[in-house]
Amino acid sequence: MFEKAVIFATNAHNGQTRKGTNLPFIIHPLEVAAIVAAMTLDEDMLCAAVLHDVVEDCDDISIEDIRHEFGDVVASYVYQESEDKSKTWVERKGHTIDFLKNHAPRNAKIIALGDKLANIRALYRDYKILGEELWQRFNMKDKKMQGWYYRGMIEGFSDLSEFHEYEEYCQLVNEVFPEE
Repeated sequence: MFEKAVIFATNAHNGQTRKGTNLPFIIHPLEVAAIVAAMTLDEDMLCAAVLHDVVEDCDDISIEDIRHEFGDVVASYVYQESEDKSKTWVERKGHTIDFLKNHAPRNAKIIALGDKLANIRALYRDYKILGEELWQRFNMKDKKMQGWYYRGMIEGFSDLSEFHEYEEYCQLVNEVFPEE
């Protein structure tokens, strides 16, 4: 089923690139799946990791499509990782922080940690090259607000502290968003 999820995600993200780069977008979900695979070999979670952005970022794919192709468990994980794009950036990110701190089951947190670790790795790499110019590629251009978001998730991920990926996430957040 994982191979099917990779093909599905590759087709869904065809032509998309990472913000501010020429890199094919599919690199991100594949990295997320690799990170999640270091924490679990649960196939549903690995499928959800590679599919985590298809509903949010692909107009023609719904959570029902994911449910039909991959089942209820994968669809539930993908749904928990998807943001409501009708909300403001602050509302969406605040909801994510609250969900991770207060409501997310452990498996959803593992997938979210994979996603956010992949993102903070990219931010760290690009920040070293671009400096403050990096923030211009995002909808939220305020570095302090980006820091609020990434720091806010640390507590939500704290029950995953046995994983090296959690430690790496915390370290990179502190590098990119040092406390003043």
